[in-house]
Amino acid sequence: MKRKNLITLAILSSATLGAPAIAQEANTESQADVEEVLQVVGSRLSFRTATDGAAPVDIISGEDLAATGITETGKALQYAVPSFNFPSSSITDGTDAVRPASLRGLAPDHTLVLINGKRRHSSALVHLNGTTGRGSSNVDLNAIPIAAIKRIEVLRDGAAALYGSDAIAGVINIVLKDNAEGGSANLQLGQTHKGDGEQWKLTGSQGFTVGEEGSFTLSGELHHKNRTNRAGDDPRQQYPLLPNGELDPREETFNRQSFHVGDGEYENAALFANFETAVGDSGTLYAFGGFSDRTSESGAFYRRALQSNTLTEIYPDGFLPILAPDVKDYSGYLGYEWMLGEWTFDVSAGYGLSEFQYNVNNSLNASLGPELTPTSFEAGTLENTETNVTIDAQRFIPFANNSDLSLAMGVSYRENNYQVSAGQEESYINGGYQDRPGGSQGFTGFTPESEVDRSRDNIGVYVEAENQLTTEFLWGAAIRHEDYSDFGTNTSWKLSGRYDLTDRIAVRGTANTGFRAPSVQQLYFTNISTLFVDRGDGPVPEQSGTFNNISPVTNALGIGNLQPEESDSLSLGLVWNGYEGLAITVDAFQIEIQDRIILSGDVTPEDSPAVADALANTTAENARFFVNAVDTTTKGVDIVVTQQFDLGGYGDLKGQLAYGYNDTEIDAINLPPLLDGLDDVLFDQEEQTRMTESVPKNSGSLGLTHELGKWSSNIQFSYFGTYDIYYSSGTETYGPDWITDVTVNYQWNDNLKISVGAQNLFSDYPDMRSEGNQFNGIFKYPLTNSPIGFNGGYFFTELQYTF
Repeated sequence: MKRKNLITLAILSSATLGAPAIAQEANTESQADVEEVLQVVGSRLSFRTATDGAAPVDIISGEDLAATGITETGKALQYAVPSFNFPSSSITDGTDAVRPASLRGLAPDHTLVLINGKRRHSSALVHLNGTTGRGSSNVDLNAIPIAAIKRIEVLRDGAAALYGSDAIAGVINIVLKDNAEGGSANLQLGQTHKGDGEQWKLTGSQGFTVGEEGSFTLSGELHHKNRTNRAGDDPRQQYPLLPNGELDPREETFNRQSFHVGDGEYENAALFANFETAVGDSGTLYAFGGFSDRTSESGAFYRRALQSNTLTEIYPDGFLPILAPDVKDYSGYLGYEWMLGEWTFDVSAGYGLSEFQYNVNNSLNASLGPELTPTSFEAGTLENTETNVTIDAQRFIPFANNSDLSLAMGVSYRENNYQVSAGQEESYINGGYQDRPGGSQGFTGFTPESEVDRSRDNIGVYVEAENQLTTEFLWGAAIRHEDYSDFGTNTSWKLSGRYDLTDRIAVRGTANTGFRAPSVQQLYFTNISTLFVDRGDGPVPEQSGTFNNISPVTNALGIGNLQPEESDSLSLGLVWNGYEGLAITVDAFQIEIQDRIILSGDVTPEDSPAVADALANTTAENARFFVNAVDTTTKGVDIVVTQQFDLGGYGDLKGQLAYGYNDTEIDAINLPPLLDGLDDVLFDQEEQTRMTESVPKNSGSLGLTHELGKWSSNIQFSYFGTYDIYYSSGTETYGPDWITDVTVNYQWNDNLKISVGAQNLFSDYPDMRSEGNQFNGIFKYPLTNSPIGFNGGYFFTELQYTF
């Protein structure tokens, strides 16, 4: 079996034996049959759940993703898989540019992302400000253009015993296009119902033949969108009083929609390639990789003319600092697969880099005075690199009952490096001018004391087996041992099974242990910057310090070294393959995680003498840090129902109903002894709510695709249940929300297709914040966690040319 078929079955075999080895059906079915199992028809509404494995797998084709008209990979996946969450956020610093994504209600870093079956590196950004997944880093899915994607496979089951760290909630495998000829070009134009957020997106993909059977596929994207703004007017006084005590007359003419609440302006360029060719009689050389370069512009808090952090000589009316990060992402893999006797060997090496450069525009350092301060700053750079080397081997061995045992084993080496580079001096110093605050407004630059350049490595070995013992019974087992240079070793295992009760009904289940190693971002990120902290009277600026575990501050507080999170997972499912294309899967799961890593709340010198002593030699007014502190249990169920209808002269109709439920409960909170009694500060109600209630517990979708002649149309109703956000005045509940998406397509000729569509057809918005939590009416909608965003409807037209 050629390498592309091994990758095709990587996730499916994970579902059956939980492994990167070949699934048993590869030994008994023809390639045509295998491809039929994976066939996806229509757009996002098609048969996308593998029903013949021991764990649930969603399969979404690239055509499905593109047909929605959604321009971001992460958002398109959210509407395709109910258990996947990709919330919107605004005024959250770097998180505005790289949004958190999560599976089954767990943290963003509990999901492993693969490309062509190989591990993908995570973003250098650490989510710090009030969003789902605070304190975590995740893979930047939007760095991978939809135009390059052949298929996405989502394994909703633990798989750390197969792939190593991070696969507690599941695995997302992105399979790149591999066509040897032909291609397509696509242009989309659209805007929101408010007339803002105008965007255009130009994509293209082309396949080339290499040799007799090889292929080289090149896919690219250019994407631009303007900002949206849903901020309320700022009613507050903007200017200092006149000498006679009266209001400045400019109060009458000031543009009071001074804040920016919405999507930022966005530019993205991406290019991905996928290559493979035969070498000799039984070898295959392959390579893939790509880059993306994204810039965005989003607002911070508006600085009023009467505030001390403003210089009216430069900005007479005040100013809105603009965060304009430059996010670069590079990756590449090279591998060779060959047969040696009965064994198939696969050797590969890959490298990935994520660079997040903080830039601040339309700003100043008030402490330098009007003559010396710049108005734009390079505030520092975060960089995460990952190197992977793997050797895998697989074969079939005669086994009991005249069956074959699929045996796989392998070894992997991974090195991670994390760097924090200081910004330009003007972005962080205090120049002493008129006792004004120092640092660039909007985002204070990283200081030389925050600079980090640290690495860690690990070696993993695994063995896995799968066997179709009888026609009815399939079983699988896997075990993996990892040795990390910083915290030691971990061993995890997985058992899976499936029994076909009849030709149409089967039960399936898995049991596994897993782990997630503390990321290098959590181990080494450190910074002291100005953050707006709500102490009960609205957001106020404070010098807030995030201290890593090698810092004297955390050592003085007895935080201790970070240890891996460990999990125990169970799943049990029922599969029914009914008549005339009807398929139903129901899968229940439970995931217990011990020692979850959190980013603590802010502790101040007033909270404890130990904190006062630890911060005495720093410029920080408060401290926060990463710590193993929480045990949780997550329970849930996923249901998928698909059906095809032959309407005769009225065409073909395909339908899908999907539903996901998850509920996370906190079992225990364990904090360092030196900080005993500060539970309500270190892991307060806000953070507890964020961990357990910030993601909708219920989500679902009902979709229909109709085809008739040259016309096709898609309609999907998406449901997002309630979720909670904690404010200083208490918890507020938002939702539920219903979103309707519609697309109509006309195939003009063999090459040209024209589409028009609407996302959020009825321009629904999240519930408004209560009046007391609207920050003077400026923040009408929740700034974080909303699964439907706060833009309202988006309407587009699209041209696609296939050749």
